Amino acid sequence: MSQDRTAERAGIRAAMDRLLAGTPLRSDGALTVLSLAAEADVKRHVLTHRHTDLKDEFYARVRAQGQVPDSERKLRQELEKTKERLVEVLEENKQLKAEAEAFARIINVLELENDQLKGKKGRTNTVIPIAGPW
Repeated sequence: MSQDRTAERAGIRAAMDRLLAGTPLRSDGALTVLSLAAEADVKRHVLTHRHTDLKDEFYARVRAQGQVPDSERKLRQELEKTKERLVEVLEENKQLKAEAEAFARIINVLELENDQLKGKKGRTNTVIPIAGPW
């Protein structure tokens, strides 16, 4: 391993220690790969592509402290909202199906009535007004 990579890995480990201790120097202190990269003064892809073992180590250390990484917490919140929305959508879907079935029954009744009216003999094609209180 080159001297540069060794120094880079040492810098990342030092950044891990600072973040986990709650004493960040260069980042917002969040327990994410993005903050770790900022704290270590490296690009994010260095952690996600070159030093994946350090990224995994970081998340393992975060979990070992009993903390949940911010990214995981956000995903859990999003999952919870998605589950709630799914329940709403399923209920709405159930209502719409019931309404569609009711409309289908209404249409069938109207078709039958229409057929009965057309089938009556001696009827003219005139409109008969309905008497009302108006």
